[in-house]
This record gives sequence, structure tokens and C-alpha cells, in this order.
Amino acid sequence: MARAASKNGDGPIIIKKYANRRLYNTQSSKYITLDFLADLTRKEIDFKVLDAKTNEDITHGVLTQIIMEEESSGQQMLPVGFLRQLIAMYGDSMQGMVPQFLESSMENFRKNQKQVQEVIETAITSGPFGHIAKQNIEFMRSAREALMPNLTGKKPEKAESIDDLKKQMAALQAKIDKLSAE
Repeated sequence: MARAASKNGDGPIIIKKYANRRLYNTQSSKYITLDFLADLTRKEIDFKVLDAKTNEDITHGVLTQIIMEEESSGQQMLPVGFLRQLIAMYGDSMQGMVPQFLESSMENFRKNQKQVQEVIETAITSGPFGHIAKQNIEFMRSAREALMPNLTGKKPEKAESIDDLKKQMAALQAKIDKLSAE
């Protein structure tokens, strides 16, 4: 999968990891968290993590750490059988082929996932109740956006956060009122 370059288009964002385990975004000149890097990954923004002392590329280890945290937070996606098979492949004569196979399989899965979502959405919205389905889909998107955490990595001030929530709640209520009036 092609990864988007950093926002200024100069290649991947460089993240420095210090001995105290802190991560520093050299593009924004701010300390960041693993959650921030997970969000960059979800947005398909390319980054590289370098050891601040040796300048060694440690991106692989940091991404593995993010997966470990996601798996231990109760959002397990990797089945035990798959993990056992993966561990068994280490040292196997086929080990060199596994990374390319897994990467290609994941790219195909993500591509097909988007196509399936588009087909289902088109099928639902093209029927006799298509306009209602479109409104429901838009309502669900609005609800998801309202309930999703702030993905910018910035923490809004409390007053701004409350005002934003009030506006979002009012917008959702207006959509509910509009849907119930039909």
C-alpha cells in the first residue's frame, strides 16, 4: 500500500526516540505518544522512528510495540493460532517469504474491504428507500465523528471541548428531529 508522505511532502516524518522512551516529532517539534503514531498509521501518513543516540531506524520495533499495546488493551485482532504459526515460521526456510506474503495479503484485504463497503453502500442506497438509507448512513457517520477521539494529537482546552460537544450534540439532535419528522 502506498503511504502518504508527511504533510509538507518531503518524505516520512522523522520521529526521534530518546533513552527515556520519549518520542519527539521533528516536524512539529513536539513530544508525542505511541497513540499519536498509531493515528498517523491509520491515516496512512508515513513516518520513520530513529534512535536519538545511534540514529538507527527502530520503526519496526515501535510498530510492534503499538500492536502489543492494542492487543493487550482488549482489542485483540490476532488469533492465538495465527501467532503460533507466525512464531513457528521464525528460523524456517520460508521465513524470508513471509513478510512479503503478509504485506501483500493485507494490501489485498484492505483494497477488497473498501470495495465491499462501496458495493454494500451502493446497493442499500439505490433501492426504493435509498434516500432514507443515505440519511441513515450520514447520521451514522456524524455520530461516529462525534464520538471518535480527537485524532490530531492535540488536546483541546476544557472549555473548547465542552463547546464542541454541545455543538455536536445540537447537530445530532437536529438530524434526529429531521429524521423523525419524515
